[in-house]
Amino acid sequence: MLKNSRHSFRVTLIALLCAFLLLAAFRFRTSSERSHATAKSSASAARLARLPPVILWAWERPEKLDYLDPRKVGVAFLAKTIYLRGDAAVSRPRLQPLNVPNGATVIAVARIEAPRESDRAETPTLSQRQLKDAVTEIAELGSLPHVVMVQVDFDATTTQRSFYRELLRDLRASLPPSTLLSITALASWCKGDNWLDDLPIDEAVPMLFRMGVERKQFLSQLAAGAPFSAAPCQASAGISTDEPIAQLSPVQRVYVFNPKSWTPEAVNQTLETYQK
Repeated sequence: MLKNSRHSFRVTLIALLCAFLLLAAFRFRTSSERSHATAKSSASAARLARLPPVILWAWERPEKLDYLDPRKVGVAFLAKTIYLRGDAAVSRPRLQPLNVPNGATVIAVARIEAPRESDRAETPTLSQRQLKDAVTEIAELGSLPHVVMVQVDFDATTTQRSFYRELLRDLRASLPPSTLLSITALASWCKGDNWLDDLPIDEAVPMLFRMGVERKQFLSQLAAGAPFSAAPCQASAGISTDEPIAQLSPVQRVYVFNPKSWTPEAVNQTLETYQK
């Protein structure tokens, strides 16, 4: 009986030792992963901090911006539009000329368009093939000259979020590690309906224009000092020249859309209004 007790004790001791080693290994791995994530986040924040405080969106029209001061102003230009139709991802490149000064911070924007779900004939399948083709098209922007960041502009519906999440994950893996990844975001994504925190992105730019009836409510909350709850949305803001914001909460970067071609006068007015 004493022999059996000793055997049982040894088995229990070995089991406890194994459990301890597994727990220690798990804690080490978790700590290591946390440290890696913190270092990665710090590196991302450092690269974002080097971006100019004002970034002009240059949409699909001729834009001559070679007079800009690259220390103060960057350019986010529409480089490609991708149409999700059926099982296809049809890409349309930028067709209009764009001139920027030497040394300018350049961001390549990919706009994703998808028909309304009521249009059954063209409703995207959101298949793996469509996902792969869209990622391939957008990832090409990371190799364009002087591009420091790729930005995706996609007003994904609730049913398209899983597809969008997977697209961003695959896109991040396809881009050079030094290339930042940004998205535009509906204001509702950043406050209340928050699904952005675990996305593999460096920033999300809240779109504070073309918001409809919700605009007044969101802007009142921001003016009262209630920031967006989603962490990726807290460092930047997207505004438009035709919907000025009198009290914009302090942010690191302001992205400015102009429904018309940019002129030196419009740029100067923007800088006077929003440059802090």
